[in-house]
Amino acid sequence: MDVKIMKLLVKIIVICYLFPTVLYSQEFFPVKKVWIKGAVIHLESREGIKNVLIRELGGTSVYSDALGDFRIYCTLGKELEISHPSFETRYVLIKNKDKIKVEVRAVSMDEVSVSSSKNKVSRSNRNTVYSKVKGVLSVRNSALSFRKHISTAVNILSEDPEKSITHIEKALRVLDLKNAAVQQGEVYSLLGDAYRKLEQLDLAESSYKTALEHASTPETKLKLAQIYARNERLEESNYLYISLLKEKISPTQQMIAQEGLGDNLQVLNKLRKATTFYEKSLDIATVLDNRKYVANLNSKIGACKVNLGDKIGATLNFDATMESAVSLGIPQQALLSNTIANHYKVQQDFDKEIEFRSQALKVLEQENSMEEHLEITPNSVSVSSLNLDLGKAYANKRAYDKAIPFLERSKLEAKASKNIELEKKAVENLSNAYKNIGDYKKALASYQEYVLLVDVLYKQKEKAIKAAVLLGKDLTNKQNRINSLEKDRELASSNYKLYAKEQELTIESYQKQRLIIYSLIAGLLLLLLSLFFMFRSNQQRKLSNNLLALKSLRSQMNPHFIFNALNSVNSFIAQNDERAANRYLTEFSKLMRNVLNNSEKDFIVLADEIELLTLYLRLEHQRFEDKFDYELTIDPNIETHTFQIPPMLLQPYIENAVWHGLRYKKSLGKLSVSMLKKEENTVEILITDNGIGRGPSEKLKTKNQHKQVSKGMNNIKQRIGILNDMYGDRVTVTVSDLFEDGTGTKVLLVLKKN
Repeated sequence: MDVKIMKLLVKIIVICYLFPTVLYSQEFFPVKKVWIKGAVIHLESREGIKNVLIRELGGTSVYSDALGDFRIYCTLGKELEISHPSFETRYVLIKNKDKIKVEVRAVSMDEVSVSSSKNKVSRSNRNTVYSKVKGVLSVRNSALSFRKHISTAVNILSEDPEKSITHIEKALRVLDLKNAAVQQGEVYSLLGDAYRKLEQLDLAESSYKTALEHASTPETKLKLAQIYARNERLEESNYLYISLLKEKISPTQQMIAQEGLGDNLQVLNKLRKATTFYEKSLDIATVLDNRKYVANLNSKIGACKVNLGDKIGATLNFDATMESAVSLGIPQQALLSNTIANHYKVQQDFDKEIEFRSQALKVLEQENSMEEHLEITPNSVSVSSLNLDLGKAYANKRAYDKAIPFLERSKLEAKASKNIELEKKAVENLSNAYKNIGDYKKALASYQEYVLLVDVLYKQKEKAIKAAVLLGKDLTNKQNRINSLEKDRELASSNYKLYAKEQELTIESYQKQRLIIYSLIAGLLLLLLSLFFMFRSNQQRKLSNNLLALKSLRSQMNPHFIFNALNSVNSFIAQNDERAANRYLTEFSKLMRNVLNNSEKDFIVLADEIELLTLYLRLEHQRFEDKFDYELTIDPNIETHTFQIPPMLLQPYIENAVWHGLRYKKSLGKLSVSMLKKEENTVEILITDNGIGRGPSEKLKTKNQHKQVSKGMNNIKQRIGILNDMYGDRVTVTVSDLFEDGTGTKVLLVLKKN
């Protein structure tokens, strides 16, 4: 921790511990606290009013008992706030220890008088009675006020969840003490819905848990199970769903729970069990005649059967999906058709994919007015996205002439709707398509558009991140206020008993001790609060620095490789070897495109890194085929799609092996890259070369080269350090000589699963 911060903390501790004593001993702050008795009475019936909140502003609070009596320990010279839903809030200035009697008859403040034996107050004497009303609704029944806020919160939840939270907070302020548990359960369940709408899943989970603590309902349990699933806590989600199915719940809730279990099991790749639960949910949906659920569930069952290899069964379910979709709206028909196409895409059945995407496109084009509505829903499809997917499907079939018109339409529609992300994807695929048909001029033009769009999209994402940070701060403030209301309510309910037990104590004799104790507690709380904010600030700053560093490092590409690669192309051209130059440039473009695709990712799957590595080795060998041979060996036991690795992690080590080891070897060298599965969650990657070795290579460097530090190796070290710091120690690298005489180099990289 910084020395300045430590000195500041020491000063804070000294002030917190010594300042109260100094004030007391020198009588700078002559505060006197006394016990005040009082009563709140209805003026007409002369009956006491219970559950009236009596609160010292900035101090303690109590509630009146069944007879309207109260007793509060407060400070002379301060105000008491007396509030209840049945009358306007009153404020009384405490001058002495005489009993206070508050008489109320109606909502109108002019009919209320506050009197005491020595402090008799009338309407004309406003220096002791304050008519300021602070946020308490003037209604006779708090339940009406509560219901009004809840109703408003529900009505605006979909359009403005942030404003909905504000009404939820107001509802918490007017809870009926008699029905507090039920009402709090309802409020916190609704609060969870608002946070869920804002994609604040952790806050939503916390709110649903709080709701269940106050009032356990099947509806809230279902919501919590769904949040667990979205937070990838599938075991807890399954436990809640199974416990719900053992309870007496409605058929609709049974249907949702069965579907939720199916979704979780599908994620866990337990497809047969998932199908069983989907079919149970489908049976209930059929009985309920819920056609939307029938269509969705048939689609999910068909997806499971496709992955299980049951194509005939899948076709039947998909046909049933489309039959049910006919009775639904056009958006739902298009969405379901597109969903089925996605399943066929995974199976690389491109003809079926094209069939269903074309069907979805035809449905949407029949109702152009629906497209705007579809664009605002997260899981919906649009004409632009369907054109893109159709173009990609034709490209996968290598029917590039058919793919290009769809991609061009997707590009124009995305540009018109200002959907930069979709436009970027369309332009990228156009570049690939033009390249594959040999139209390199258009391919280059599309690629340049793609680069510009990536830059625009990056700036948009930066703005989105800033907006998300501001939203997070605002929600944190609201959640803190809600937590404070909960604590105040608990404190108020226990204050009366606490003070009743202390009524026989002699306050004056312990005043000094109590003041010191409170000061110590305040000092300790201040210290803890300071430490907490310092820790959080350091963590946020560290995270921000790490993210910025990663972005900077990921944006770098080895300039030596690019320069030398282009020189190689130039050399091929100079030798009139146009075919070799075209082949080399094509491979180089593919490598660069893959690097750009992964430029925003911290990790990619090992399979993608192997593809990049294969391209790079092929390029280097084309340039130095008289210098070395290479082999790339992959253990068949490695599940390359389950392991993740930072993109372009291995390239600098291979480049060093070629440029600093094998290039200077007089005879033909050997470069070996092997990947071996050591344990269930560990892969060892070994890069070896029989070049001249690190020592001799260092001696061959020029003076200028000695002054420069390898940017590639520094880049790798920094990236590994940052990623291990953020995600745990997932990558370790050791570099050593291959042979005892100092020749050859061995790089051992150990990769672990998350």
